[in-house]
Amino acid sequence: MKLTFFSNYFNHHQEALCNAFYKRLNADFTFVETEPMEEFRSKMGWERPAPSYVLRSYESPENEAKANDLADTSDVVIFGTAPERYIEKRLEDNKLIFRYSERPLKEGRIKVLIPRLAKKFYHNHFRNRNKNIHILAASAYCASDYKFLHSYIDKCYKFGYFPEGEKLNWEELCKLKREASELCKPNGEMSKLCKLEAGSAPVRLLWAGRFLKLKRADLFLKAAAYCRNKGLSFSIVMVGAGEEEERLRALTKSLGLDGITEFRGFLSPEETRAEMERADVFVMTSNFLEGWGSVIYEALSAGCAVIASHAAGATPFLIEDGVTGLIFKSGDQGNLNEALEKLLRDPKEIRILGKAAYDNMQKYWNPETAAERVIELSEGMLKGEAVNYEKGPLSKCGYLYNNWF
Repeated sequence: MKLTFFSNYFNHHQEALCNAFYKRLNADFTFVETEPMEEFRSKMGWERPAPSYVLRSYESPENEAKANDLADTSDVVIFGTAPERYIEKRLEDNKLIFRYSERPLKEGRIKVLIPRLAKKFYHNHFRNRNKNIHILAASAYCASDYKFLHSYIDKCYKFGYFPEGEKLNWEELCKLKREASELCKPNGEMSKLCKLEAGSAPVRLLWAGRFLKLKRADLFLKAAAYCRNKGLSFSIVMVGAGEEEERLRALTKSLGLDGITEFRGFLSPEETRAEMERADVFVMTSNFLEGWGSVIYEALSAGCAVIASHAAGATPFLIEDGVTGLIFKSGDQGNLNEALEKLLRDPKEIRILGKAAYDNMQKYWNPETAAERVIELSEGMLKGEAVNYEKGPLSKCGYLYNNWF
């Protein structure tokens, strides 16, 4: 089977998934990069050396011709952020396409009243709704948004972004977390659930992302101050940079958290993952402008007990509340305060949630499983055979709305 993946640029969010495709399909897999990466993303560590399977269509007329030929002749095309011209003929011929998409209406349904966007929605989605095109949903809200646009009804599948899966085993992760925070003390030989003792050394809390208003890092700092005033013990690591940094540093000081908070600045994706491997609790606070939220995926993979906003597109797919993490209502300070206090008062629960999250990611939400299922589902569709998954990537995406939690 020949599979081609079109997207704007090759980056760390797609590298592991593409490697998994290439491992299974070899020369029958190509990633078409349609534009150079912006400088600010390159400086953030997103850029990756191009493997042999990457075709940069913008580099020459010959590469552009190859990209157009792949768009027409591949058995399956995965289509991310790329010029629609590549799939126009494929749509006419009704060949299999998976559109890789975050939610189209994350800024609100009022977008459909903007003439320029309404025309785009019609051209890209509504007029193609009965074609052989399906959605790889990089948001749990994707299906409901497209339903509002009368497009892709019952044709949306759970997906997301798949950075590198966790390579360390659970015991190795526990050792790193113990060494970083001294929260977890061995009781004889280390057990599978690395036993914790109440009143031990501080829990290590982590927040990571760009310091933007939509990320709502202020909610986390206020929740930490609430728990500090309750006499609970912890340390804080803040990873990131951005326009809100000065305000967040001032807030940290005014809340009396500056003595237990370390601002690490901008770190590469690899360095941020290393911080997650050492953290006990990861808090993700973004509002509905967060399309997916890859930090949720990475923190769960690294065995953190994750507290995540219900607004992030990744949260409903990856977290079962109280089982593989905790969910709080986006923007609700009291709800977040309660969730953080709950974990800090029950350190053993931190490892229980972290272990359940780690196991779920290892079994289902990883690049290898995602690639294997895309291939299996595609082969089934090409043969007219039904392929169904009960949970994880490529299981059917239900209709979820902003007020679900």
